[in-house]
Parts: sequence; C-alpha cells; structure tokens
Amino acid sequence: MIRLSNISKSYGTLTVLSNISLTIGKGEIITIVGPSGAGKTTLLQIAGSLDRPDSGEIIYDGENIAALNDKKLSHFRNTNIGFVFQFHQLLPEFTACENVALPAMIGGMSKKKAMQKASGLLDMLGLSERKNHKPAEMSGGERQRAAIARAMINDPEVIFADEPTGSLDSRNRDEIRNVIADLRDRLGQTFVIVTHDLSMTSIADRVISMADGHIIAEEEIHQGFPQLKNNC
Repeated sequence: MIRLSNISKSYGTLTVLSNISLTIGKGEIITIVGPSGAGKTTLLQIAGSLDRPDSGEIIYDGENIAALNDKKLSHFRNTNIGFVFQFHQLLPEFTACENVALPAMIGGMSKKKAMQKASGLLDMLGLSERKNHKPAEMSGGERQRAAIARAMINDPEVIFADEPTGSLDSRNRDEIRNVIADLRDRLGQTFVIVTHDLSMTSIADRVISMADGHIIAEEEIHQGFPQLKNNC
C-alpha cells in the first residue's frame, strides 16, 4: 500500500535519515524502535507527509506524494492519513465528540454528519459516557482513545502514531495497546507506531529497528515466531 524508497533527510550538516526504504502493507501493524536520535520520528513525519524528504519517493497506491504541491499534499493528508501523538492534543474548549468531528468538518463534511460519525467512533472505542466531556474531565487513557477516534474520522488508509503510550501509566498503556490491536483485527486498520514501549511490539506484524538514520534490522512476526532480517 505504501512504499518509501531511498528516503534521505538532513538538517544543516546533520544527516537524520540516510537512504531509507520501507514498505507498509494494508492492515499491518508496524512498530519502529530504536534509541533517541535514531531518526524514528523524522521517518514517521515524512511517511505521514508532515515533512518532506531531501530525496526519495513516498508512494501511496502508485502516487508519489513527495511530488505534490502543498495544497494537494494537505488535502491528501486530511483524507488518507490519521495521526496520534504522545500527548493527545485535544482542544480543551471542545467536547470529546467535537474534537473527533473537527477533521471531518475541515474536510467538508457537514457538522451534523461529522458529529454522528464521531459519536459512533466513540461508542466503538468505549467512550459512550464521555462524548460530552471535555478533555480535562477525562482520564489519560480516555483522552488517548478519543485521539485515536479523531485519527479515524476520515477513514484513513493508515494511522501514524508517535509514542501513543509514552505519557500513560501501565494500565492505560495496556488499554491503548489493546485498542490498536482490536482496530486492526476488526477493521483491518493499518498502523505505523514509533515507540519506546517494547510491549507495543507484542501486537506488531513487523518490528523495524533504527539507529543513526538507518534501518538496521526488521523482525517479521509469524504466529509469534520472529524472523530477523538484517539490513546492515
């Protein structure tokens, strides 16, 4: 579904990504792990069209989105990609349902339809009793589930998650991990997750290890038995 080919990125004299290639299949959960400074978040941002590579291609279903202008890229992002971050980034003045509905309304959906769809997503994620609560009235796990619902509102091809359990305690980490696994199993949703939480790898189809701007290993999980592919 998605293919990154020979992606490189530098900031001044600092090379952050060096000739990275990666494929992402429909319905996969991929986790990207590695030490701080390995280039994980930069890779996620480039794959998710939040940043542009210095060189290389980002192919979504045959289209090189790295070649799109800013306006077309913004539209593509809104309709095809969802994001979940370490901190939920819900707007404090809006309810959970309003927060989830916002990307759909930005994309042109009517408020009534967007709110109905947001309500259904919150029901599915176990937040029926929190629809009209503002973020300050919700637990950390509830806020992050609402953030996942917001990422799903436009039926994205893929959801990119940057440390989605990084700010949560162990109980809420388990909750979010189970939510992600359930969404893949029930809906076939694709997830690419940057994480330091090694428990997240238990739900992954592949674990990508990075260091110093390179992919150094790829661990593919088959029925619980890992096979290691070295890319050095």
